[in-house]
Amino acid sequence: MMKTLVAEASLTSPHLFSLFCKANPKSMADAIVSVFLEKLLNTLAEEGLYVTKFREQFEKLQTELQLMQCFLKDADRLKRKNDTINKVLAVLRELIYEAEDILADCQLQSRDDALFSNGFLTCISPPVLHFKHQNGKRINEIIGEITQIKQNIQSLLGGALLFQPNAINGKDQMPRWSSQVYDHTMVVGLEADTKKIKDWLFEAASEGKQEILAIGVVGMGGLGKTTIAQKVFNIEKEIDDHFDRRMWVSVSQTFTEEQIMRSMLRNLGDASVGDDANELLKKINQYLLGKRYLIVMDDVWGEDVAWWRRISQGLPKGNGSCVIITTRNERVSRKMGVKETRIHRPKFLNKDYSWLLFQKIAFAASEGQCIYPDLEDVGKEIVDKCEGLPLAIKAVGGMMLCKASYYHEWRRIADHFRDELAENDDSVMASLQLSYDELPPYLKSCFLSFSLYPEDCVITKQQVVHWWIGEGFVRLRSGRSSTDAGEDCFSGLINRCLIEVVDKTYNGTILTCKMHDMVRELVIKIAKDDAFSVTNKTNCRHSGITNNMDRKQLTANPKLRGLVSTTKSGEVNKIESSTAKKLSEFRYLRVLDVSKSIFELPIGSLLFHIGSLHHLTYLSLSNTHPLIELPASLEKLTNLQILDLSYCQNLRTLPHNLITLNKLKVLDVSNCGSLECLPKGLGRLSNLEVLLGFRPARSSHGCRIGELRNLTRLRILGLHLTHADEVEENEVNAMANLRDLENLSISCFDSHGSDLTSKLDKLYPPQQLYELSLKFYPGKMSPAWLNPIALPLLKYLSISSGNLANVNQNFWGYNNIVWKIQGLMLESLSDLELEWPMLQEAMQSLRIVNVSWCPELVSFPIDDVGFRGGVWIKG
Repeated sequence: MMKTLVAEASLTSPHLFSLFCKANPKSMADAIVSVFLEKLLNTLAEEGLYVTKFREQFEKLQTELQLMQCFLKDADRLKRKNDTINKVLAVLRELIYEAEDILADCQLQSRDDALFSNGFLTCISPPVLHFKHQNGKRINEIIGEITQIKQNIQSLLGGALLFQPNAINGKDQMPRWSSQVYDHTMVVGLEADTKKIKDWLFEAASEGKQEILAIGVVGMGGLGKTTIAQKVFNIEKEIDDHFDRRMWVSVSQTFTEEQIMRSMLRNLGDASVGDDANELLKKINQYLLGKRYLIVMDDVWGEDVAWWRRISQGLPKGNGSCVIITTRNERVSRKMGVKETRIHRPKFLNKDYSWLLFQKIAFAASEGQCIYPDLEDVGKEIVDKCEGLPLAIKAVGGMMLCKASYYHEWRRIADHFRDELAENDDSVMASLQLSYDELPPYLKSCFLSFSLYPEDCVITKQQVVHWWIGEGFVRLRSGRSSTDAGEDCFSGLINRCLIEVVDKTYNGTILTCKMHDMVRELVIKIAKDDAFSVTNKTNCRHSGITNNMDRKQLTANPKLRGLVSTTKSGEVNKIESSTAKKLSEFRYLRVLDVSKSIFELPIGSLLFHIGSLHHLTYLSLSNTHPLIELPASLEKLTNLQILDLSYCQNLRTLPHNLITLNKLKVLDVSNCGSLECLPKGLGRLSNLEVLLGFRPARSSHGCRIGELRNLTRLRILGLHLTHADEVEENEVNAMANLRDLENLSISCFDSHGSDLTSKLDKLYPPQQLYELSLKFYPGKMSPAWLNPIALPLLKYLSISSGNLANVNQNFWGYNNIVWKIQGLMLESLSDLELEWPMLQEAMQSLRIVNVSWCPELVSFPIDDVGFRGGVWIKG
């Protein structure tokens, strides 16, 4: 009996067992032994409950978390109005973070040690029992603390709040619109503004003065200053023809003169990497000498403009060159040389224009018209509260687009807007706060992720979507892929006008975005209050990697869940050895993105211990230097869902254990020039949804193209083919049954031998393909399968570079079977000959045509007024 108790004590309470062993029973009096054993038995009876009831506590904690997270989504207004509630919620938030970490450990342990299995030997193993005891006890404590918090909150609010299970499925629904539904370049009521600026620009050339004309656009935040400048700079073809060079520079509140000049050089096509700072202005002068140029200095804040005087003195003068300065401070514009006669002060939108702008966004699904008579009055009431500020109107319009078209719902929003304005008379900030409050919880987390990025940073959609997937922010529905769900979240923020589109592809797919400085001001404040991200504390859960980050604070923060590269375009991170070695010590890290980084030590030293990050779901090493190979410890990352190795030009091989990462959904090895093939057995990764940069092996030692047959969940596939022997005759149907595949890109860059063309001719894609891109196609004739019968659902087709001169006869269809293509891009095809009338006949749904560097397409209506910058939009 004694031995049994000691053994059980060793399993359940190591601390008690060590005390027991230190006592020597042979020299102890019987009375002392009896007392000790009684205490031990009582302790075992009490603490054993945490082991035997572990599953029950685990499930109870999950339920409590669901209820409290449901409450938190409605608590944002409450905590802003009550300091006590704010403090209570801060404690609750920390408990939820801790509970989530415990649950993550439990899930990990359950896989590694069959924690919840019925196997007797597993259940009584010392590590498992110790784990159950330790975490079960803490779970029980957390449940008690959460219960107490619930009682405190209900007491503070007079019992007004109920924590009910059915509330979980209340407002927390997917947005009404999960894709872009309106044109984000749309402006209303700015025709007179842009005409005035254009007239001034053209007058500068006619006056022939030997100076740079300075134009100021001055006004409060949210008035549309940047929009006016963008309208003139980007859209007007006359401006494009008038100026030889154009440069857009976003001047943040924290900038350096060197950053400004490097930004100007990037606009001129010069990356300026490695250039001495003292030589930058001289290079800019050389680029602009003898040219007429336009510079936009957007959003200038500080009144110390000595930096501009130095730069402007070094620029060539005359030729009608101009600079447009947008600023909230009129004194800034005057100090930068703007005369009173060249200051434009945008006005607030009048009621008609305000309502028109609101309608175009809120009622985008009905072509910008309010078709609900009962909503018009309350809609106009909401718009009136925006006081003619375009940013406020767009924010509430985007919010209402995602709301049900019911009067009581719109009435509720109008009342909340009134309350916000009572506390904050800034209609822009009130509308933005209201937009945030009305976000579903999963979109709030996605929105807060933008707090990490510096001012005026251009952010790639792929990075934030991968981050959201990796950290579990996206809301998954039955049968919905995680990548689709991530895209939906991104569209949800775009449609609410909380982030702005920067770059899109020819077919409208968004590539990059940015955030208005007033929206960024809000998101930073909320992220700080919620300990999501903040730069001056060590308890935040997310941090950005930049060259000026506080590395001591970073490495001292054990709670990090996400560490993301947030450098601006054209910049790289330089990561010190001491920092790099610490990265593998963040136990609960789910997201690690060190893209665009240069490491002082070989990156393999960093990755050697990466296997210890058991919770990691997203790893990006994109464009890192110097990455040559991945470590064997990668196989320990059993939770990994996204692995981004794109643009790692020195990467030579991938480890064979990559094929054991069966949760992997995204694998990106695009633009890895030294990578010959992927490991054999890749077809086992049956959960892959996105595979980019796939290079088939030419022998049986790597992954052959035939393995694609097993990747039945693939939605996006990027192939790189260079040799005919990469595709055997029995592999030409490898893609035919990939029924979920929507987007296929085939690149034959640096291809060898004419036999590849005949193999490509047989490599049939699946019929349901939605988008196809052919790059560097080696044949003179298009592949036989490129026709409307083989690809009946194709909506977008892009063909760029290569030898294509003509299309197969099947391309034109027959028996009234024509293409459903809506968007077509033809680029850098010097030999291609097509007749425009025939193309129109075969593609009757065509709306977008992007043609560039195709000299033989003489029948295309290049001079038609419908073409703008090579893009023609029909309809």
